[in-house]
Amino acid sequence: MARLVENPDLAFRLARAIVSDVALYNQDKVKEGIEKDSIFTLLQDELQEGREHFFSRVSPGLDNREQMYERAIVDVMIKQAGKIESTIW
Repeated sequence: MARLVENPDLAFRLARAIVSDVALYNQDKVKEGIEKDSIFTLLQDELQEGREHFFSRVSPGLDNREQMYERAIVDVMIKQAGKIESTIW
């Protein structure tokens, strides 16, 4: 079994990498989700799978563990989609 990540910087980097992969492999869903303001519905399963992977790799005792993954979604997926036409901007 792999060692759990206990360093907050490394944990956040892992969260960003996982979300980046979700966005990369689901570009059409990201585009549609931003355009129609339904990104969290369209990517619900993929984001949940990523969240579970993140939690399986990061120590449960790490402060703000739950917020790290959510912040990575905003930083990586939402902010980078800012160039997509949408009424939410």
